[in-house]
Amino acid sequence: MTDLQQKTRTPNRVGARALAVAATVAAAALVWLVGEPLLGNDLVVEQPGQAPLDLNLASFVIITLGASLAGWAALALLEKITRYGRRIWTGLAVAVVLVSFLPFLSAQMTTGSAVVLALAHLVVGAVLVPLLLRVPRGSDEA
Repeated sequence: MTDLQQKTRTPNRVGARALAVAATVAAAALVWLVGEPLLGNDLVVEQPGQAPLDLNLASFVIITLGASLAGWAALALLEKITRYGRRIWTGLAVAVVLVSFLPFLSAQMTTGSAVVLALAHLVVGAVLVPLLLRVPRGSDEA
């Protein structure tokens, strides 16, 4: 097989992972669109000693984008420094999703808001983790 044939059959790692991040952000935005404007949940979270935080669509997009990019960077780093990087990252990603529920213990919000936010956390993990891992090891970097 020539190099050209191999490149056309091997997915572009950066492009595929960028699409994974975009899909994750889109999924989180969809959860917000259904949860707030369509179902009428006002996604306001109150933490003790802090001002209420109104989670609008921009908040969802920025937070999801940041978390997704951090996850991608961590995966890329672990893949470079250890042959078990993907396994380690998967464990870390699951742990991060679980830890992301800790603020629910002290935050005050309506039941509807809690359901929408919990669903958003689960959706982000359920979309990002398998899509980032879907790209085979050793595919093109460019």
